[in-house]
Amino acid sequence: MISTFHNVGKQTLSFETNMLRDVQQRNIARDKYLSQCRETNIVKPCYVNNGAFYLGESMQENAVYFGKNSFYNVVRSLGGKWADSKDRPIVCLMKLSENDDICWAIPVGNWNHRDENGKNRIEKYLKYNENDIRSCYYHLGRVDVVTSIFFVSDIVPITDKYIEREYLGVYSKKIYIIKNKELLSELQRKVKRILAWENSNPNSFRQHITDIKNFLNQELQATQEAAVTNICEDI
Repeated sequence: MISTFHNVGKQTLSFETNMLRDVQQRNIARDKYLSQCRETNIVKPCYVNNGAFYLGESMQENAVYFGKNSFYNVVRSLGGKWADSKDRPIVCLMKLSENDDICWAIPVGNWNHRDENGKNRIEKYLKYNENDIRSCYYHLGRVDVVTSIFFVSDIVPITDKYIEREYLGVYSKKIYIIKNKELLSELQRKVKRILAWENSNPNSFRQHITDIKNFLNQELQATQEAAVTNICEDI
């Protein structure tokens, strides 16, 4: 009996050791893959004009970018609505708590490009009582020198893969990062309200937030697993 338990214990220990070795090998492969991505970045830009966003480059929180048309096609393919065909900036406000490879992005528009009816409609939403979720649909603030509308209820999760280029400051000619703490605080508050509502009512907003998030998580997992598998075969 003692011998049997001893053998079982050895088998369990051997199994755990093999599992640990597999995890270590996968981590080594992942690190090698990321290193190769960084080396490749030097010679393979995704966008060759000003504000280039390079393959493997990561979004910064509170920074402003332009998304690729392919991303909005994904939104539509998942049943979400994205009728806007304009080259609209997006603010990558914060990373997902459960996956920092995905960022919550708010589309932004120019306030002065709205006619009076459009402005009146947005101001109506802004005047709703704070307890009303509709009060979180929009926000007004500045992006660089532009008085802007933040379309908070149109927020989408997005990954680096779907970033076309950076939004450059008018004077700095560098990527524009929002630094106004009061603006950022209000945007975060409204986004959290929108996401809390979405968690209780999946896909209740026209862009289908939950479906997009699930799609991106699955895509990231599949991409990483494929890359790690290929590198493991070379080790």
